[in-house]
Amino acid sequence: MRPAHLSAAPPVVLVAHGSRDVRAAEATRALARAVAAARPGTTVLPSWLDHTEPGPAAVLGQLVDAGHDRAVVVPLLLTAAYHRKVDIPAAVAAAPIEVRVTDVLGPADGVVDAALLAALRRRLAEAEPGGYDALVLAAAGTRDARARGSVGRVAAALAAELGIRCRVSYASAAPPAAGVAVAKLRAGGARRVAVSAYFLAPGLFHDGVVAAAGGAGAVAVTAPLTDLPELVDLVLRRVDAVTAGWSGAV
Repeated sequence: MRPAHLSAAPPVVLVAHGSRDVRAAEATRALARAVAAARPGTTVLPSWLDHTEPGPAAVLGQLVDAGHDRAVVVPLLLTAAYHRKVDIPAAVAAAPIEVRVTDVLGPADGVVDAALLAALRRRLAEAEPGGYDALVLAAAGTRDARARGSVGRVAAALAAELGIRCRVSYASAAPPAAGVAVAKLRAGGARRVAVSAYFLAPGLFHDGVVAAAGGAGAVAVTAPLTDLPELVDLVLRRVDAVTAGWSGAV
């Protein structure tokens, strides 16, 4: 007979990029706690691809040892670039249980989730309640053109919702940098430029954006999304999308 605990909701493994900055790991742990609190009875475990232990393969191994025969992996990524295409599939390939991997938290199939936009708007309201007339969406950066296109879709969606100009910037791998994007908007007539940080956790990249944007005259830079309720909702809907019809899933 199938063990009783295996008929419950499958455990969820959150997979973050990882950083040497301890604040990033704590943000991932906070999100795991928030997701678990929002879905009582579901085991939610954090993992990292680099710099922080445990990795996803180790966490999946722990689940096997605990008697689980399936799990859901959620990539805590905002673009479907190398880490989603290569690193995560490699990490789950050897798992001796059934593993379903969700879409990333950024646009999936070209669709920008309303919860992601709501989270970005919440951080903007927190950072600059006095308003702004132009916006920079500051992302980590990638050499993957399709992934950069997904960042552009988020910027376009924000611009449409807020009714203002929104430019993209990157902290690495691609131009323009945040300070350059802010300066261009100011040169084009914007008087109050805010920067929306398209990051899930604090770290070196976010710190760099704060410094560069402030030096270029931005009125505010938002905090990373971390464990906002909207992000929790998005994670759970990503989980539900891959477990629909899976026996015992909720």
